Amino acid sequence: MRHHVTRRALLRGITAATAAATLATGLTACGGDSDAATTTSDAAGTVTVGRLSNGAAKETTLKVSEVKSISAKLPADLRKSGRLVIGSGTLPSGSPPLGFVGSDQKTLTGSEIDLARLVAAVFGLKPEVKRFTWENLFVGIDSGKVDVGFSNITDTEERKRKYEFASYRKDDLAFEAPKDSKFRFDGDYRTLAGTTVSVGAGTNQERILLEWKNRLEKEGKKLTVKYFQETNSTYLALSSGKIDAYFGPSPNLSYHVTQTSGTPQATRIAGQFSGAGATLQGLIAATAKKDSGLAEPLAEAINHLIDNGQYAKWLAAWNLSGEAVEKAEVNPPGLPLDNS
Repeated sequence: MRHHVTRRALLRGITAATAAATLATGLTACGGDSDAATTTSDAAGTVTVGRLSNGAAKETTLKVSEVKSISAKLPADLRKSGRLVIGSGTLPSGSPPLGFVGSDQKTLTGSEIDLARLVAAVFGLKPEVKRFTWENLFVGIDSGKVDVGFSNITDTEERKRKYEFASYRKDDLAFEAPKDSKFRFDGDYRTLAGTTVSVGAGTNQERILLEWKNRLEKEGKKLTVKYFQETNSTYLALSSGKIDAYFGPSPNLSYHVTQTSGTPQATRIAGQFSGAGATLQGLIAATAKKDSGLAEPLAEAINHLIDNGQYAKWLAAWNLSGEAVEKAEVNPPGLPLDNS
């Protein structure tokens, strides 16, 4: 498998108090989804990334104008609506730095949201962001309540049965463990035998972890998988020793490692794995309903941002430059059905 450099230094310099405040604001929303759409007041032709991020990103204003050759490829009803409805699966407690409630305690911010706003600007559409639980995000896409999901969604072959993708970022997963624990994942699922690991329900990492669990059971070994309703409960279980590790998106976990540094709850990255399995680099993708006609213009918009430098500045603002891709692709190879 490919081994990736950990992001322990991600968001270096954020104080524990600032990070705690960021998480606290993420707890203000509840329920299955939020109908209140988040909009922005950027001047025409500009998008400010990192706004209201509580220090999690460097606020950067980028010039982005509509590219009519790209927006002309959008479905007619979407162009007529004048807006792009963006789904974020970040209820209830947020998922910094990817998506969380900002310092005004009402506006959703994060790296994923900012890229969606940049894409909307290329389309010449007004961005509206709606928050959901992870599971309800896909219900929103299925029902047409959401045009596109920008929410750290992994490209998988199983998901292609219902959705179409435009990739925009590498997908690396990580294990987070207490700093003083002996837990370490070296890329071989057998090292998980006898451990208890938490994972988010309905996620790509859950699918990978459950496959490893099944393999271990066939070998007469046990891996216990636990679920929690929200992130704070997961970290409480981690600090109290109820679980050995948390398996999740590398940016989120690296962010939390930075938050807890120097505290009694200090954690570390204890191993990484590609979101597409041992032999393929995983990719995060903008996700739309299959046959919606959105994947191609989404990829073209992202490639326009790559070619003109806004993409690199977006990643740099959020300290995620190590996750850059050379180009956006429509439905690239994703996690195989057999996880191999």
